[in-house]
Amino acid sequence: MSQDLVVLGTAAASIGFFHTLLGPDHYLPFIAMSRSGEWSLRKTALITVLCGAGHVLSSVVLGLIGISFGFAVSRLQIVESFRGSLATWVLIAFGLVYFIWGIKRALRNRAHTHLHEHGCRTSHGHTHDHNKEHVHVHKTDGNKSMTPWVLFIIFILGPCEPLIPLLMYPAAKSSFFDLWLVTSIFGLITIMTMLGIVMSSYFGISIIPTAKLERYTHAIAGAIISLCGISILLFGL
Repeated sequence: MSQDLVVLGTAAASIGFFHTLLGPDHYLPFIAMSRSGEWSLRKTALITVLCGAGHVLSSVVLGLIGISFGFAVSRLQIVESFRGSLATWVLIAFGLVYFIWGIKRALRNRAHTHLHEHGCRTSHGHTHDHNKEHVHVHKTDGNKSMTPWVLFIIFILGPCEPLIPLLMYPAAKSSFFDLWLVTSIFGLITIMTMLGIVMSSYFGISIIPTAKLERYTHAIAGAIISLCGISILLFGL
């Protein structure tokens, strides 16, 4: 293994880790949606890995096309920039729509009291909400949420900005093996970092008492997702 390949491999691991860690859009949507959608640990991990793989592979495919046809890095960066802007606006829009839906759901789910009159001038009351009852009654196995698919599409649109200019093109100048190895290291570290942060937060949030906020979990999730998009738009995170 050449010294240049060692340097590129180390750079790929470092960039993959810090690029993911410093980009809250890589993990906050999964943390928020896992909590609001009551996803299992297995489902949360699977969706995170699939979205991470789609995120990396979309840039890999574009990079391979550029390398194969000899496109300049600048031309690919224009495409990546367009994809990034599109993904950001879709993320913001999805978060806003989900936030509004969550607020409406929370208002419908507001607990209220019914009084029941009995003989001898006695009465009693009970507090309940209609929404949860209806959710449990009408929920079926065939009712699949579209949220994971929306996240997957957003992550396919979202580019891995440092991958093509910093890693793929330099590695491609050496050999196909170097290109494959550097890209694999970057992708693996990116996905593992996403998964590590999401899984740590999954267990951490589960021990925090959030009963009072239960009605607002969907609205909170939507706000977090939208704010992720806005932070990318304003600060380029």
